[in-house]
Amino acid sequence: MAIQIGPYALTSQVLLAPMAGTSDRPFRMLCKAQGAALTTSEMVVIQTHLLKTNKSKYRLDFKGESAPISIQIAGSGADELAISAQKAVEFGADIIDINMGCPAKKVCNKAAGSALMQDEILVKDILNTVVNSVDVPVTLKMRTGWNRANKNAPIIAQIAQDAGIQMLSVHGRTKADKYNGEAEYATIAEVVTQVSIPVIANGDITSAEKAKRVLSDTGVSGIMLGRATQGNPWIIAEIDHYLKTNEYAKTPSFELKKQTALNHIQQIHEFYGEGLGVRIARKHILWYLQHFENKPQTCWTKISKINTSEQQYQQFKNCLNELD
Repeated sequence: MAIQIGPYALTSQVLLAPMAGTSDRPFRMLCKAQGAALTTSEMVVIQTHLLKTNKSKYRLDFKGESAPISIQIAGSGADELAISAQKAVEFGADIIDINMGCPAKKVCNKAAGSALMQDEILVKDILNTVVNSVDVPVTLKMRTGWNRANKNAPIIAQIAQDAGIQMLSVHGRTKADKYNGEAEYATIAEVVTQVSIPVIANGDITSAEKAKRVLSDTGVSGIMLGRATQGNPWIIAEIDHYLKTNEYAKTPSFELKKQTALNHIQQIHEFYGEGLGVRIARKHILWYLQHFENKPQTCWTKISKINTSEQQYQQFKNCLNELD
């Protein structure tokens, strides 16, 4: 059954999580090509004084991406988030996603992200205000609660549905858990029983079998992949194929993986330009090297010291050719 978000029927049950520092335009386009039904931008605070910053410039660039464009906004107040939502629509958002899932201290210290879950009255005000401020569908990303004694995701899910939120993504950890321990899905299953809108499970989904198990154990409409895609975007196609056919996908050839990784690094360089492009490509190269066989430390040591895009690309290519 297709996941419906407003006028958009998603073609797969596999979605890419919004990840600060990872889900930029080059990575989103790569993951869409691998079969992700929806990719969401890095979290962005759209305020006038921030719009001229480099961070906002790159995070709000959707040139060449296919619809639906989903932009994740963050903030701590209803009016502030409503203005961000309206500006996001001006930047091309087909869907607005509200961040109530980020556990980062610098976000939570501003009473944003997952810290908002502690105030259900404020959550209601934010969701109603944002939904009423735009004509595009609004979705919500949250956690299971703010700590293990206060797993209030089922209550917030009802508030969200009543406010007109059209899809919920739930990470199976609390704010206090950050990314520690293992994600749990029992609370997500409880959320599913409380609402009729699509619910998406997120957290520690690292294989096709686990994706299928989470779907069947929780009753969610789809699954959302985050860190499992870093250096391994092919996992999206693997899971998508398995969920659709109940058969394992053919493993992509080394040559195809190598070409995909090299193209991605090239696109990062083109998107960000010389200096920033090299710095951002570094972490992606490290993630790729960790997923290719033999994990050559000597390769990484050489690449980590390079400061030009051309040399970085060439050295990465040489490393992959050696592995081949």
